[in-house]
Amino acid sequence: MWRALVFIGLLCVAAFAAVWLADRPGTVLVTFGGYEMQTSVAVAAVALAGLGLALAVLWAVVTAVLQLPSRLTFASRARRRARGYQAVSRGMVAVGAGDPIAARRYAGEAERLLGREALTLLLKAQAAQVSGNRQAAEAAFTQMMEEDETRVLGLRGLFVEARRRGDVPAAHEYAAEAVRLAPAATWASDAVLESRCAERNWRGALEAVERRTSLGLLDKATAKRHRAVLLTADALDRVEHDREGALNSALDALKLAPTLIPAAALAGQILSQRGDLRRAAKTVETAWRSQPHPDLAEVYLNLRPGDSALDRLKRAETLMKLSGGTPEGRLAVARAALEAREFDRARDALEPLLADRPTMRVCLLMSDLEQAEHGSTGRGREWLARATRARRDPAWIADGIVSDRWAPISPVTGRLDAFVWEAPPDVLVGPEIALSDDVTADLDDTVKMLPIAPEADGGSVPEWTLAHETPVPEREPPPALSTQEPGKDDAPAPRPEPVVFPATPPDVPRPKEEAAPARRSAFSIW
Repeated sequence: MWRALVFIGLLCVAAFAAVWLADRPGTVLVTFGGYEMQTSVAVAAVALAGLGLALAVLWAVVTAVLQLPSRLTFASRARRRARGYQAVSRGMVAVGAGDPIAARRYAGEAERLLGREALTLLLKAQAAQVSGNRQAAEAAFTQMMEEDETRVLGLRGLFVEARRRGDVPAAHEYAAEAVRLAPAATWASDAVLESRCAERNWRGALEAVERRTSLGLLDKATAKRHRAVLLTADALDRVEHDREGALNSALDALKLAPTLIPAAALAGQILSQRGDLRRAAKTVETAWRSQPHPDLAEVYLNLRPGDSALDRLKRAETLMKLSGGTPEGRLAVARAALEAREFDRARDALEPLLADRPTMRVCLLMSDLEQAEHGSTGRGREWLARATRARRDPAWIADGIVSDRWAPISPVTGRLDAFVWEAPPDVLVGPEIALSDDVTADLDDTVKMLPIAPEADGGSVPEWTLAHETPVPEREPPPALSTQEPGKDDAPAPRPEPVVFPATPPDVPRPKEEAAPARRSAFSIW
């Protein structure tokens, strides 16, 4: 609309100028080289405009001729770059499809057409990874290190390759350098935190958590929880040689996470040993109200050394009242009553737990109760046999590892605060190894198992067991199972053995004694 109005206005101006010149006659005389030309003003104006237009056309033709070589070169380069980026696109598709031959072909074509650009080097590295050529992949990532814009990407690739070949120190160096260059790089900060936890450098790990929180990589609630876990880990490491420092670390952890069970149990134990029974009881009771746990019950029942079994029974009843009759509270009362030889009280505590499918601990307590009250009877052996097939009690679980002790990091992935208190699944979990060459994910081997973590005393561990067939704690079972009515003495039966696989798969890592972090990381790479 506006363009049409402007065009009409210009036409009006031109018409007005032509009329104005026509109404004012005059002559224009030009003398040049002995010649003399005379014409009207209107004709002279038209001639002058035509001359200007001719000069403009001539200048455009000359400029186009002079710029023709550069235009041809630019067009050739544009076509070359278009073909190069098309090769990059097709190479990425080939990598995603897992076609190493096409990926290498397109990577070579892209490098020939585009040179050493970032996308070309990345495609070259990914094609080498898909093909299993680790040396070529490392060479491509090393080339990325030479350019500022791709240096962090090169460090990430070298970090991945270093972890693949098991060179943990080199991987940590690459991650530390990446954190220095790009502090907000999540993978690098995660790797630095993982390495410090693996070295049991809990104070250094705390600094890493603080830095990640300041950069906005962690929310406040997660940061508080991580700090509490790291302080608890520091307290557990110092408890043998620096009990005062261990107590301070545990109390600091409880300020951040008042319901953290390992910190509460350790603080309660140290406080009771120092004679501060009131504070120890309050610490344990606070954590117990949130989540009843056998470790808390053990500390609470033994707050004062030398107490009688009846005193411990009274404390157990206090715990059951605080928890509202939860299974852990009833188990604590039953164990304390059994030690005090209050058999009726133990039966009353266990009776609600027998209505539904009882767990292994309930069955073992019933077996102990029958044997303590009636001696070696068929009913006691019956409960002992039922324990081998009973539901498993809650335990510390992290990434498929079942342990009787809490640890600050996962023994499989090195992930911080991985252990949770829950019942293992009652299913058979066989070895499932996920090997992948997908460059968009972490290429370390993933094992989905339910191995039983080693005991604290360094005892042997079964190869791979059924999740619901955990070996029963050592006791003195009868050698044969009775076939007559419960309650009558009969010949003992052998204890059922857990189902065990004949051998561990060759490539599956076995759980280690102290639940040390394995090589694999939980952090995604690409």
